[in-house]
Amino acid sequence: MTVTFSDTPVELVEQLDGRVREVVRREGVDPQRDNGVVRRIAEAIVEAHDQLSLTGAVAPIEDPRGVIDELVARVAGFGALQPFLDDPAVEEVWINDPSRVFVARGGRHELTNLVLTQAQVDELVERMLKSSGRRIDISQPFVDAMLPEGHRLHVVLEGISRGFSAVNIRKFVLKAARLHDLVELGSLSVPAAAFLDASIRAGLNVLVAGGTQAGKTTMLNCLAAAIPGGDRVVSCEEVFELRFPHPDWVPMQTRQSGLEGTGGIRLRELVKESLRMRPSRIVVGEVRAEECLDLLLALNAGLPGMCTLHANSAREALVKMCTLPLLAGENISARFVVPTVAASVDLVVHLGIDERGVRRTNEIVAVPGRVENDVIETETIFARTGNELRLVGGMPPRPERYERVGIDVRGLLSGAR
Repeated sequence: MTVTFSDTPVELVEQLDGRVREVVRREGVDPQRDNGVVRRIAEAIVEAHDQLSLTGAVAPIEDPRGVIDELVARVAGFGALQPFLDDPAVEEVWINDPSRVFVARGGRHELTNLVLTQAQVDELVERMLKSSGRRIDISQPFVDAMLPEGHRLHVVLEGISRGFSAVNIRKFVLKAARLHDLVELGSLSVPAAAFLDASIRAGLNVLVAGGTQAGKTTMLNCLAAAIPGGDRVVSCEEVFELRFPHPDWVPMQTRQSGLEGTGGIRLRELVKESLRMRPSRIVVGEVRAEECLDLLLALNAGLPGMCTLHANSAREALVKMCTLPLLAGENISARFVVPTVAASVDLVVHLGIDERGVRRTNEIVAVPGRVENDVIETETIFARTGNELRLVGGMPPRPERYERVGIDVRGLLSGAR
């Protein structure tokens, strides 16, 4: 079954599609850069068809606007997936096989009635990667890329994925840009937002942890938006996802190897390079492997920073931070890593998503820097009880940093009780 935007016969839409593509090629239009030009061409061709239909030579179009939208999506957009990408309620789209296309709305996923062909999926992937400058092939069967609208694309090639290529598009949906936006969304309490804002201004190192789709990148964006404007920020990511307002910010992303297997830039190299750029703050989109060691060394040297990490609790996040640096080489030992993590991480913000798909901040934990029997001690400052994020009595480390920027952190937390 081929899905169309209207009840217009598929054969007619195919004919009009061919005419639009012919004009686009003849006029040298770049469809993905000149979306407006493609729309004007589609409108002209549909109008010409309507005029011809008055003579009885061709069948009239029942829904001209729907046909124009479909033609633009086919030629300049991403075909049958475009309605989902345009729908602000859809957070994510993924294809398990051409007959099983899913979307996520409000944190819950649902199977759509969209059925594609293998050729359509291959064409969509090729078109998406063309706009990103990245590639996928037998030697490089996975790819992360950024679409023009800021959405993140991940593809696993057939052969690694059984039967069909697996496609995932995580949309960039800006629901919160600052910490007070998270309060309005119900993810944070007012006292917790004020505390986190003060902690970022004071230059504490923050680890944002949680599961997939828990809102880690959104939280990181909101925290980064609280960085004072006089600081110089350098960020490192696999794919550009961070969006926060700052006057002095250098964002960097990784790069794939070329066809010769050279020229690739890993996240670890970006973290090292960022230290040569005179940063006041370093932000790492997500640590997954040995780059965690380089980040720890930077934080331990007194450079304030923050990052995200997949973990099921604040405690597990710290354990993972102690494990990932061991991937950097056999000469890296837990005896070195554990106290370094304890001295480098100041706060852990753990996020979750409940059974209704609502994203919540579950706990904010302080790391005072002490280690007992190879276990990093923590103090819980805020914890979720039922639907409320409450202050439970812990105090953050490094009170002198708060004092240096004129913040009475004890008074701030006392007023939150």
